[in-house]
Amino acid sequence: MAVSADPPSRWTRVIVTRPAGEADGWVAALTAQGWPACSLPLIDIGPPKDPEVLDHLRRAQAHWPSWDALMFVSAAAVDHFFHGLAPDAGDRGRRLPRWWAPGPGTARALAAGLQRLGLPTDLIDQPPADAPQFDSEHLWPVVSPQVGPGMRLLLVRGTSVSAAGVALGGTAGSGREWMVEQCRARGAQVDTCAAYERHPPHWSAERQAQAQQAAAAGHLWLFSSSEALAHLCAALPGTDWSAVGALCTHDRIADAARKTGFGEVFCSRPSLSAVLATLESTRNSP
Repeated sequence: MAVSADPPSRWTRVIVTRPAGEADGWVAALTAQGWPACSLPLIDIGPPKDPEVLDHLRRAQAHWPSWDALMFVSAAAVDHFFHGLAPDAGDRGRRLPRWWAPGPGTARALAAGLQRLGLPTDLIDQPPADAPQFDSEHLWPVVSPQVGPGMRLLLVRGTSVSAAGVALGGTAGSGREWMVEQCRARGAQVDTCAAYERHPPHWSAERQAQAQQAAAAGHLWLFSSSEALAHLCAALPGTDWSAVGALCTHDRIADAARKTGFGEVFCSRPSLSAVLATLESTRNSP
């Protein structure tokens, strides 16, 4: 007896909005699992251009062993911070810091960076693999025993830059304020630096047309950032999203998608396997 194939999905296209360096891998993985997908990055990422931001980053890179722990908000934060570290940077004759990651993607980037420096990867802390979500809140139970009076933490994150080129987060960057508050409440000293800049996307006429077409029924947008969603709204003001679906990798992003007016909003953990499972669950839902 022939085995029946999966029923066709009502989603004719999944729009991957991650930055260009990540989006292509997600498109390939989704396509390999039978989901028609294309990339439409909604955040451009690059090194800091502001001299003050860059100087702040260079000082942090030069003195990273002086902190007890370093937390990276994303794989992009890891890549841009480690890009300025020399292979022999860890030979300082002192206890090495812990390296905190809010999720597996950041942890993988950290492992690769530490290996390039010849440093042990067992110093990485991250939420358990079965955590309900990968974020600061689920990292906190893992790292909180390390935090107390006198402990020093460096939070490495990005800064958002407006279309006019104005840095919105200053030299410190923006993001993960909840973690900063928890650590400071226990008496820890928290320093921050911005390792990269996030920009609104610069779309060609072809990209603009692609985005407008993806506001039609049958399209499902995959969002991993509330900032990406805000950039979409700014690029296509007044667009009616009521016929379109949004699959969001955090509750906060899902709330923003609902406020934007997406007709259907689904939430998933940010791993590929979880996103695929959520896609399957929405295949023929009303």
